[in-house]
Amino acid sequence: MKPISNSQPELSNTTPSSLLSQSLQQLSILKLKNKLPFWFNIGMVIGISSSAIAFSWSWQQLRLSLPQTVSDLSSYVRPDTLTIKAEDGTVLQEIGAVTHEKVKLAEVPQILTQALIASEDRRFYDHDGIDFLGISRAAVSNVLAGSVVEGGSTITQQLSRMVYLNQQRTIWRKLQEVIIASQIEGRFNKQEILECYLNSVYFGAGAYGVADAAWVYFGKSLNELTLSEVATLVGIVPAPSLYSPINNPELAQQRRNIVLNKMAQQGLIDGKTVQAAIASPLTLKPHQLKRFQRFAPYFTDYIQKQLPQYVSPDILHAGGVVVETTLNYQWQQAAEDKINEALDRYGKWQTFQQAALVSLDPRTGGIKAMVGGRDFGNNQFNRVTQAQRQPGSTFKPFVYTAAIAAGFSPYKSYLDSEYMVDGYQPKNYGDKYRHREVSLYDALAASINVVALRTLIDVGWEPTIEIAKKMGIQSELVPTYSLALGAWEVNLLELTNAYATLANQGVYQAGYGIERIRDRYGKIIYEAKPQPQTAIDQDTAATMTWMLQGVVNSGTGIPAQIGRPVAGKTGTSDKARDLWFIGYIPQVTTGIWLGNDNNQATHGTSAIAAEIWRKFMLEVVKDLPVENFPSRSVTSKKPSIKAEPVKPKSSFYLEQTPSRSIYDRSEVRSHDDAPRRTSIFERLNKLKKIPNYPMTEEGNDWLLERLGRLGR
Repeated sequence: MKPISNSQPELSNTTPSSLLSQSLQQLSILKLKNKLPFWFNIGMVIGISSSAIAFSWSWQQLRLSLPQTVSDLSSYVRPDTLTIKAEDGTVLQEIGAVTHEKVKLAEVPQILTQALIASEDRRFYDHDGIDFLGISRAAVSNVLAGSVVEGGSTITQQLSRMVYLNQQRTIWRKLQEVIIASQIEGRFNKQEILECYLNSVYFGAGAYGVADAAWVYFGKSLNELTLSEVATLVGIVPAPSLYSPINNPELAQQRRNIVLNKMAQQGLIDGKTVQAAIASPLTLKPHQLKRFQRFAPYFTDYIQKQLPQYVSPDILHAGGVVVETTLNYQWQQAAEDKINEALDRYGKWQTFQQAALVSLDPRTGGIKAMVGGRDFGNNQFNRVTQAQRQPGSTFKPFVYTAAIAAGFSPYKSYLDSEYMVDGYQPKNYGDKYRHREVSLYDALAASINVVALRTLIDVGWEPTIEIAKKMGIQSELVPTYSLALGAWEVNLLELTNAYATLANQGVYQAGYGIERIRDRYGKIIYEAKPQPQTAIDQDTAATMTWMLQGVVNSGTGIPAQIGRPVAGKTGTSDKARDLWFIGYIPQVTTGIWLGNDNNQATHGTSAIAAEIWRKFMLEVVKDLPVENFPSRSVTSKKPSIKAEPVKPKSSFYLEQTPSRSIYDRSEVRSHDDAPRRTSIFERLNKLKKIPNYPMTEEGNDWLLERLGRLGR
């Protein structure tokens, strides 16, 4: 029994005020405990709401970052890609990361598709774009190997990344990839997906698509590849720069063997076949990518400069633009061959280093061939469109066209003798004069300068310039006496285009090279619509063509004869710096220029230009029917323009010894009475009494030289 303590309880030192404070604190704690569930619930609601808002915002951003549709997958092209084609579909140039050769799945060897699927996506035909089993398997394999030895992305995911995304390794990009892959699977079947992948995947060395890769590494088409080569290509896909057989042959061979073993594991090939393929050496035959090949470079460069007039920068940047041109690929090849042949054969001994050619369809204005010079790789200056040169006597047809349009007869005659007008004295070629009256017809055929100037004075500067402009001359023409002799510079394209107006019976069609333009979806976004403009009346055009036929039949253009009706004109500028021939048949107008970029004098003659024209046109007309030019009217012609004669302050002949005109000025002869055609031999024999020379290549060159000495 415990003893009873006699001690009293210890009294607290707490004052009444402190007791009250403690009581209030205890009461507050009790109230807080009672309200705790309320604040906890409020916090939970706020947290969940914030998370929901954040998730909704993130999902919205993800949705906005996705393509609106994947239906354009089959027409996929890379940005800033452009293809230029000839009129027959021949690819002239590809710009940017273009897949040169796209193939149908049926054209791909089965062993290649099997190798790809075995290596990249063994369950390709079993999943809907995302292979969760494959992802798990890849994760385990990579952990066990201690490095990335197997990827988890399906072929569809890889395709979605190639077409719509980038190569960033982020969770965000992976989510985008998964969603897009699901959309692709819902829109396309497996065959379509595989075909698009095979034409889009990058194999390194600039090769996009399996066909381009086969060419760049092995110089083969797909159906020529061996099993070892197939496995090598498939092995490149995961890391093209790392597994390039050109840069890293040992790694490429290891990858090849991995692909072969995977094929064996899946029962696609037997062990013996695998061992044989693994034992085979890795043999490469590297080739330049076909998309780097370029044809008709001066023409395609001209086309690229024209494009901004018809296509916006945004469309060009989107890529996949296809430009269909007017170029005739066969004619272009012939043009390049003949220009190179001329420079090799004649250039050295006639001291010209450059040549140019352009050929047009006069009825549409379409450019069929264009050679702007030689060696585009070193000099991109286009002598068809950029070189401004004196046309010499090739300008005279505009003077005579104005005269005929003003009512002059082609038999109107002028004295051919030394002549002075306001201090200007034209010189005939070789400073030779007939000292008799010569008709416009004969003066044009023989390219007599004095008669051309007299005609210009009588018809006037302004009518002549206006006619030339309407026919297609765009360069500046100044009213001077030297205008008659081609002193003002033009380029080959506009000069040839103006002659095409005569070939087209007086109707001008502006030269052009772009027929139509298609966007990446194949939709036509531009199509040429020729706008014919009547420059001169038909009878004037027919009369001028008849006169220019005389140039080829019996004048300075004899070397241009091709066995069918031809009209044209030679031209030589001062000191033979420029050698020209512009000629036409009803279906084709072609212009030739020879000279030097530094404007140095040549030792050549325009007869060589006519000869080059002949050689080119003989190739062109092989598939063209013979057509005759329209007949001219033999009755008096009513003027279609008004002459505005120049009024010189002084003009006179230095020798007043004219003889009677060959034809009376009022006489009108029919086409049948025109001067008889003479061959080059007859003309040379008649004028210089030189013996006949056999028509061999060497003999022809000699004759051309002799002809050049006799006259322009």
